Amino acid sequence: MIITKTPYRISFFGGGSDYPEWYKKFGGSVLSTTIDKHIYISCRLLPQFFNHKYRIVWSKIENVKKINQIQHRSVKKLLKYNKVKSGLEIHYDGDLPAKSGMGSSSSFSVGLMQALLKLKKKKISQLNLAKKTIFFEQNIMKETVGSQDQIAASIGGFNKIKFLKNEKIVIKKITSKNLQKLNSNLLLLYTGIQRDAHTIANSYVHKLSNQKEKNIRKIIQYVDLGEQFIQSGNLDDFGRLLHETWMQKKELSSTISNDKIDQLYSQFIKNGALGGKLLGAGGGGFLLLYIKNTKKNFFLKKFKNIVNIPFKFSDKGCEVILNSLDK
Repeated sequence: MIITKTPYRISFFGGGSDYPEWYKKFGGSVLSTTIDKHIYISCRLLPQFFNHKYRIVWSKIENVKKINQIQHRSVKKLLKYNKVKSGLEIHYDGDLPAKSGMGSSSSFSVGLMQALLKLKKKKISQLNLAKKTIFFEQNIMKETVGSQDQIAASIGGFNKIKFLKNEKIVIKKITSKNLQKLNSNLLLLYTGIQRDAHTIANSYVHKLSNQKEKNIRKIIQYVDLGEQFIQSGNLDDFGRLLHETWMQKKELSSTISNDKIDQLYSQFIKNGALGGKLLGAGGGGFLLLYIKNTKKNFFLKKFKNIVNIPFKFSDKGCEVILNSLDK
C-alpha cells in the first residue's frame, strides 16, 4: 500500500499570471504558501479474486472491472496516463471541501500521481512531479488551470514562483522572522458556496493577454511588493495589498464575485479587517482575511455563524507517508 499526504495552498498575489495563456507571452509571478491541511490518498494493489478490478472511494464508492467505467474523471485519466494495468483500490480523504479555492484539484492530482509512480517504483523529484502534473491537467485533462497549484502542492513552503516566457520555472523560498506574525493576522473563512473553478476561469483566462492585461500586470506587481512588506515587517500594508489585489481581480470577470460575497466582505472590512480576497478562481469557497490578531476574538464573536478554519503555514509538499512495497 502507498499513502500520500499533499497540502492545500493559499495564494496571496499574482493569480492569473500563472496561466500558460498569459506567461508564455508575458511571464508571470505568484506569492503563495502551503498550509497544515492535507489531502490523503491511499492506493493498494487489488487481489484478483474480487469481482471488480478497480475500487475508487471518494464521495462515491465505485467498483468496476474496466478503467473506462470509472466515473471519477481525474482517477480514470491518471490511471491511463500512467499506464496502470494492475487492479487497484484508491481512497481519497481531504481536510477541506473540494471546489473551495484551496487548490484541491491539483493537490489531488499531485498526490495520486505520486502514489501511482511509487506503485510502479519510479522516483521523481518534487519539481518534476509538479511539471508532470501541470502537463497532465493542462494537456491530458484539458482543464483551464494555472501552473502554481501543482508546484505548491509538490514542493510546499512559502514561495515566490516565477513563470518565464520560455516555460522555465524559478522558485524562491521566502524565509522571514515575520512569517509567524503574518500567519497570526490571517483568518480563513468558509463561505459555504461551492463553485467550479474551471468554469469561472474560462470566463476570463482566454482574454488575459488583451483586454485584461492592465489588471494582470498590476496583480503581478503586488508579488514583489508583498514580499517586501513581509521582509520589512510592514504586515498591515500586506493586508491592505490583499484588498487591492481583490479589487483588481474582480475586474477580470463578473463571475469572480457576487452580491452575497461583496456584502460579507464589506461587513468584514467595517469590523476590523484591513483586506482580504476569495482564494482560487473566485465565485465562492474560502475567503482569506487579514485582521490584527488582537482584534480576532471580537471579530469572531460578531460573526459567530461564519466557519473559521484555524491554520498554520507549512514547509512540506507532497509526502509518501506509507510505502509497504519497500518492506
